[in-house]
Amino acid sequence: MGTPAWPEQALRANIHAQISLAMNRIFTEWYPSRGYTFNITNSTSYDQYYVHGRNIFEVMEKLTDDIFNTYVRRQGTIEPYYTEYCDGKSVTCKGMKQWGTVDRANEGKNALQILKYYYGNDIEIVRTNNLQDIPESYPGSPLRRGDSGTNVRIIQRQLTRIAKDYPFFGNPGTDGVFGAATESTVKAFQKQFSLTVDGVVGRATWYKISYIYVSVKDLAELTSEGEKPSGESNVNGSTYPGTALQVGSTGTGVERIQFWLNALAEFDPALPSISVDGIYGNATANAVRAFQRENGLTVDGVVGPATWEAIAAAYNSLESDIQDQPSGYPGTPLRQGDKGDSVRLLQFYLRMVASNFSSIPTITVDGIFGAATTSAVKAFQKEFGLTQDGVVGPATWQKLYEVYGDVADSLLAPNQRPGTYPGTPLKQGSTGTAVREAQFYLRLLAVYFPTLPTVTIDGIYGPSTTAAVKAFQTMFGLTADGIIGPATWQALYEQAQRLRSSDGLLAAFNLVPWPGFELMMGAEGPSVAFVQFLLRYISYFYDTVQDPGKLDGIFGQSTLDSLHSWQLEFNQPESDTVDEFTWNALEATFLSLAAGVPDSTVPAAAPDYPGYVMAPGSAGGAVSALQQAMNGIAQLYCVADFVPIDGVYGPETTSAVTAFQQGLGLPATGVVDRATWDAIFALLYPPIPEA
Repeated sequence: MGTPAWPEQALRANIHAQISLAMNRIFTEWYPSRGYTFNITNSTSYDQYYVHGRNIFEVMEKLTDDIFNTYVRRQGTIEPYYTEYCDGKSVTCKGMKQWGTVDRANEGKNALQILKYYYGNDIEIVRTNNLQDIPESYPGSPLRRGDSGTNVRIIQRQLTRIAKDYPFFGNPGTDGVFGAATESTVKAFQKQFSLTVDGVVGRATWYKISYIYVSVKDLAELTSEGEKPSGESNVNGSTYPGTALQVGSTGTGVERIQFWLNALAEFDPALPSISVDGIYGNATANAVRAFQRENGLTVDGVVGPATWEAIAAAYNSLESDIQDQPSGYPGTPLRQGDKGDSVRLLQFYLRMVASNFSSIPTITVDGIFGAATTSAVKAFQKEFGLTQDGVVGPATWQKLYEVYGDVADSLLAPNQRPGTYPGTPLKQGSTGTAVREAQFYLRLLAVYFPTLPTVTIDGIYGPSTTAAVKAFQTMFGLTADGIIGPATWQALYEQAQRLRSSDGLLAAFNLVPWPGFELMMGAEGPSVAFVQFLLRYISYFYDTVQDPGKLDGIFGQSTLDSLHSWQLEFNQPESDTVDEFTWNALEATFLSLAAGVPDSTVPAAAPDYPGYVMAPGSAGGAVSALQQAMNGIAQLYCVADFVPIDGVYGPETTSAVTAFQQGLGLPATGVVDRATWDAIFALLYPPIPEA
């Protein structure tokens, strides 16, 4: 047939989206996991529409032949992205508008730019040569107690991720052995989802696990959390070493690549298992080629920046599902005789640490906690002043993870412990590993304290590092000279360690600042979607507030009606727009509801520390108890202003906390950690002296 009227780049963008959507359905086993016998439908209401043998445009045939093995994915993820699309005229959706792609192409955008316009700037188009018939993931026979292998590990991995949303399921482990813990989790899963509770993973249970796994991760939605790393690769040992790794290379960078590839090989039979020995030989090169081939990279067996990032992202994606904590502590102590992934991870950490500390022997990463691993653990414990029992409990694991991360990111000189003052002050113009270590602590603190600027970990003490140091010194009551002497160094390390501990977890709602412009009828985008979310949440509590309908990011009549109903209920001036005042008022309403209705009475005894840091954006009973305590102190001693007891950590609470910290001689951060919590409640509930 002849040539269609659409520009080529618009056609390419649509083909990419159609391919990716279809591959996402297959990747997530969307239909088999729901009991259907097919993998894709023949309806554009759900997936695609195809009529075999019909006439097609020549240019479409040419373009499809060129890009049939490409797909769209989020950067740092491994699954084909759910590229939802619609025609944009008779049907609307949150994804790509097909007729809109014509306008975008006529504006000069290429296919990738068009896709980024609709799906965000963090997507990429990748090509794969891994083409095969659609496989069935179910192994063919039921899995039960006593089984082991890759299929058991897959189920364990998925159940572990599901358990984050259903914690009462318990932790099945991810060692590839179907033991009592896995059986217990399977039974809990089966009971929850109305399956036969026999602890056996047959076809029905297998695909129900797959279905729930896809659901909790939103892998088949535009809002997918993705198969991706946690976002801390810049500070957890995943940093590219700066030079390509190839046959003949040695060192810790090679060990990391080998360990990551070996872990991935447990789940991917196309990847060969290799030794983790720090020597880049032919076996490592072949494993790298296999990974590159599967992931649409240049197949040269060399680990450059693109291959490094892809391997790190794939490994982090794997770990994000099987670890309950960022450090990966398995939850129970590890000791001689144990086996599995947790032991393998422990051995990898020890091996990396041994590369920097001569007192710690180098061991084999084989997943078996034998005598050599026990000796290495004891050597590590001795080096860092821990109980030398050869058992890896929480304290040993946490210190090991800390040191591993510092070694992997080149923060330490040989045999230098974390937190060791370099001996001479660091100031603008200084360079080296001590500067990198200080920058790491500053960067970590900036995550928790928004007033601290973020710095680059590059080992160069420039103006931005000086500014960050001054801000830190001001916050913690130190001389604000921008120079890291012994006192500033010690404060940096101590504060960073507190925030890396279990008491340093920050609990706050992820509020969004006003976008800087008014939202009105016809507006589209994430800011509108956030307003719709706030209105929907409020409507759950107030029947008089109308639900805005779909959270589609389009400011239509239903959103306006919902806004008007909220304004009427909360005595706000009626307006057709969301300005800064309205935005902030909506957030305040949301926080007050999220916090719950606080108790207006002061408790009879000091409540326990909630176990997390509170900061602007936090809400709930702990914030309410804090506000009550501060008001009680203000009434008793007339030393502070009263704050509203609304369970919301807003500006007035922040100011009051800062004033208390100043009066108590604590760093005036405006953030409540354990020290601030204990000091405030000690004023209201002084300790009873012993007789």
